[in-house]
Amino acid sequence: MPAGPPSPAALTADPAPLGLIAFGMTTMMLSCINAGIIAAGATMAVLPMAAAFGGLGQILAGMWEFKRGNTFGATAFTAYGAFWWSYFLLVDVFLAKTTPSTVGPIVGLYLFCWGIFTLYMFVASLGGPRALWVVFFLLTVTFILLAFGTWAGTGGSSLTKLGGYVGILTALAAAYTSFAIVLNANFKRTILPVA
Repeated sequence: MPAGPPSPAALTADPAPLGLIAFGMTTMMLSCINAGIIAAGATMAVLPMAAAFGGLGQILAGMWEFKRGNTFGATAFTAYGAFWWSYFLLVDVFLAKTTPSTVGPIVGLYLFCWGIFTLYMFVASLGGPRALWVVFFLLTVTFILLAFGTWAGTGGSSLTKLGGYVGILTALAAAYTSFAIVLNANFKRTILPVA
């Protein structure tokens, strides 16, 4: 008996590597600023990356994950793509028209809310590959450190800097996972583990 037509998921390439590298590269740029490796004045240079790759790239990956029936991937990529768009708007629109010293409480809450969302995505990631556990655990820590650093104001600069360094580790973990998925798929065997 002939086999039926392939499932739609079988005809769709895995969008996870795109979403992961879009997230990883954008996170790396911002985290280098948060860590103090690059001056804070360069934040405006992150905005085009946040909109075009971190935002749009992840939203597209999320939509393709919906098509593949992957609830976790669809939620993660779409949400973090929207995060990067909201970050773009926060910096370019809201913070550009306010006094920085008065916005700490709401920006801290913004980061804390993303930390809570990331924590629940970390718990959900425990049902998937270990490489994702690492990404979501480190990202949870990053958001929480940045939130408390923001709430502390100038006295929280060490927390913000630490959050930046953990963010760099998060970006590297996301880039590794993206690379491993592409490499393993292209060579049709496990070269770099993700499980």
